[in-house]
Amino acid sequence: MIKKFITLVALSLALSACKSRTEAEKEVRPNIIVIMADDMGFSDLSSYGGEIDTPNIDDLANNGLRFTQFYNAGRCVPSRASLLTGLYAHKTGLGYMTAQDYGKPGYRADLNNECVTIAEVLKQAGYKTYMAGKWHLNHNFKPDESKHNWPLQRGFDQFYGTLIAAGSYWDPLTLVEGNSYVEPYNDFYYTEAITKKSIEYISSNDADKPFFLYMAYTAPHWPLHARKEAIAKHKGKFEKGWDILRKERYRSLVNQGIIDPLWKLPVIDEQNVAWDKAEHKLWEQSRMEAYAGSIEHLDQGVGALVAALKDQGKLDNTIIFFLSDNGGDKTEHINGMIGNSGKPWSVMNYVPLYTKKGDIIVSGDYPGVHLGPENTYGGYGLKWANLSNTPFKKFKTYMHEGGIATPFIVHWPKGIRAKNELRRQPAHIIDIMATSLELAETDYPTSFNNNEIKPLDGKSLLPIIYKDEKIRDTLFWEHQGNKAVRLGDWKLVSNLEKGEWELYNLKDDRTETNDLANIYSEKVIKLERIYNNWALKSNVLPWEDMKILVVAGDKSPLTRTRAEADEAYKEVQKYLNNGKNSID
Repeated sequence: MIKKFITLVALSLALSACKSRTEAEKEVRPNIIVIMADDMGFSDLSSYGGEIDTPNIDDLANNGLRFTQFYNAGRCVPSRASLLTGLYAHKTGLGYMTAQDYGKPGYRADLNNECVTIAEVLKQAGYKTYMAGKWHLNHNFKPDESKHNWPLQRGFDQFYGTLIAAGSYWDPLTLVEGNSYVEPYNDFYYTEAITKKSIEYISSNDADKPFFLYMAYTAPHWPLHARKEAIAKHKGKFEKGWDILRKERYRSLVNQGIIDPLWKLPVIDEQNVAWDKAEHKLWEQSRMEAYAGSIEHLDQGVGALVAALKDQGKLDNTIIFFLSDNGGDKTEHINGMIGNSGKPWSVMNYVPLYTKKGDIIVSGDYPGVHLGPENTYGGYGLKWANLSNTPFKKFKTYMHEGGIATPFIVHWPKGIRAKNELRRQPAHIIDIMATSLELAETDYPTSFNNNEIKPLDGKSLLPIIYKDEKIRDTLFWEHQGNKAVRLGDWKLVSNLEKGEWELYNLKDDRTETNDLANIYSEKVIKLERIYNNWALKSNVLPWEDMKILVVAGDKSPLTRTRAEADEAYKEVQKYLNNGKNSID
């Protein structure tokens, strides 16, 4: 009897100890890291079918989860607003961009006070909050203007990064630490600086406090700047051209189980040309090599961050989300002009005329100019963006899958037992806020700083993460007149250029090759009604109405007059005519 009693006591103590350990583990809330790439397409990562080597990001995927149907909001500003607030962007005041306040609730070019950021909520829940990288969520960025919407005023304990849309990786404009402008240090390269500062933040974090870190890289957004060795690593990798490489990526996506083999690969965009008819093939390859070089730096940064977490014993209980803010960017800047605007890049405030050493900056995509160095300012254009967005069609700013589909990787050793698995349920960038709050065991507020807060649009991703369970039926998008609604497997989508609704069954045809609008007209009417109801409630205006305001209020921030820009353009032409272009 005594022996039996002792055994029961021992068993009870063991169970109690086990329960205590379980409760203690549950009480240790995870650190949360969001890593965002800028203008990177769905299949650029090797873990999503691409030929660009990304071993460190792939390692997160191999030891975590890859989502096959995760969506962003189609462009930098709305995606960033939705990520940080859990709301559709128009509800935050950032339905368009930040250059101009159009005086309409959804288009104020600033985060409003009816939303709250992840940082603001988690800070009140006992988290330390850090950000390094691109902000791009406020209208005022000059030192003498209001800083009410700079990162520190929206919940971050520390911030190091840039405030505006784009800029040199070697000498970025609006480089800020805290609330003060700072100068780049010697041998500065922005991607490396974001990584360095992020590691500094997590290394100094209080041991008894979890942290939230938002790493918003600008890579691989134009200008395509990268160190020579990073570009050289990808030399010759794209010599097959975009046609063959698209087919190879498609096959890789099928083989990895990310896409259905029954989905057809769309024909190349109507503005594209077949590789065998392309001019300046060596130069075209060099553009993609520079693009890959900028991703190389990003991947190295992810590796350095993960290594630091591991060294500090923080990796196991840190959940890492990795994604892109939109698809690859089609915008061409041939001969120095910004797309179809007729304006030279040298007009824009984020394009300097000269390097710090006094060299003329060749702003634009000039055949023959090798991208990467500080005195260049170009992109990779529509043809390579078509490759980046494989297997989908369209690009950044469009609501077709090529504009809004993103790789999405989730890594959390302590919390996710599954390794190298796919998650197939649809989800959206608005869901990251709700997920973060559930992980932090805190509630979304109904009011904040005496302001009523709009109800959360996003839902927690944890049911998908743990069991690939469906979390919603309906998703919405709108940007610059491009719009879409998804209800179950059905998607209604329209782009501004054509203006007509297209209807696709994404289960059978996620690559949007078979428009069913004429066959299922009643479904078009139903989905359009659902979209219009959402738009009315979400501060979305018809672009026909907004376009009048955009044209009338076009005050693109300038640092120089048009005459000065034209003079700079002439200087670039002289530079090129002197034989400085180095390819073809």
